[in-house]
Amino acid sequence: MTHQQTPAGPLSNQRRRGISALALSATLALVLSSCSAFDRGDAAEAAPEDQQEFTIGVVGATESHREVERIAEEELGYEIELVEFTEYTQPNPALTSGDIDANWFQHIAYLADYNVSSGEDLQPIGSTAAVPLTLYSNEYTDVSEFADGDTIAIPNDAVNQGRAINVLVEAGLLELSEETRQPEPRHIDEEASTVTVQPVAAQQTVNALESVEGSVINNNFAQDAELDPEGDGIFADDPTDASAFPYINAFVTRAEDSENEALREIAAVYHDERVLEIEDELSAGTSVPASEVTPEQLQEALVDYEDSLRNAGTESEDENGSDDEEADEDA
Repeated sequence: MTHQQTPAGPLSNQRRRGISALALSATLALVLSSCSAFDRGDAAEAAPEDQQEFTIGVVGATESHREVERIAEEELGYEIELVEFTEYTQPNPALTSGDIDANWFQHIAYLADYNVSSGEDLQPIGSTAAVPLTLYSNEYTDVSEFADGDTIAIPNDAVNQGRAINVLVEAGLLELSEETRQPEPRHIDEEASTVTVQPVAAQQTVNALESVEGSVINNNFAQDAELDPEGDGIFADDPTDASAFPYINAFVTRAEDSENEALREIAAVYHDERVLEIEDELSAGTSVPASEVTPEQLQEALVDYEDSLRNAGTESEDENGSDDEEADEDA
């Protein structure tokens, strides 16, 4: 590399424990599971090795985004442009088309879903952190207070919806009729469950709190609404558990740029102590840095998750085919 990142100081013991736990989870998970002024048009090409100017897509820039930008520019000599998007569905197509050089907004599970559904091959090049997905309520302070027939809003995109459903299963509010890695509302056993779910756009989960008994809200939207995961949240999944590995967030590039040293170095700035302190404050201490998780581990986990989605799709097609055959026989 042409630049050297210097950490600002030692990590706290609490943060070290969090990193070790997540690194262990990464190993377990892998063993168990084996636009902008820089628009390049439709034909995206690999970034030149000597490129110093980069555009990074984010969904709502925060202080941590700005700090990474500042350090990369002032201490590493790069020129960074943060391109802000308003919805999760925008940064990946922008990256695919070459309108931006990288994005920083998504976890591995979301990326896998995009790659499988679009036929693209975007790749993670650097880990950031895993953050719990939290259930909030204006009506109750404990999950035991939810009553039969209550409604909980959940994000409607496939990956966050599946994770939200799993959160509610862990909370004892939902039961599934069958085990699946990425559950959908159709997998919920309504008779055995306490609550019903109401899928809404992820950015509307905060507003939904006014009309339903609870809402599962992604951390960035909770931050924007000044919700405190620790003080206002009533249940969340565990970001240090092995099952949370697919929810590690990452810097992502096109496949042809996945080995680009400059982009990897910019991604590594996230683990500078100054950035981690900001992230810790923004997440109310719930963010668990994935400092020891390598790009190669992320890429291996991505392949595994993509395979699981493809296999689930094949099984679903087989089931539908069997149903069609039965319907033909009945007719």
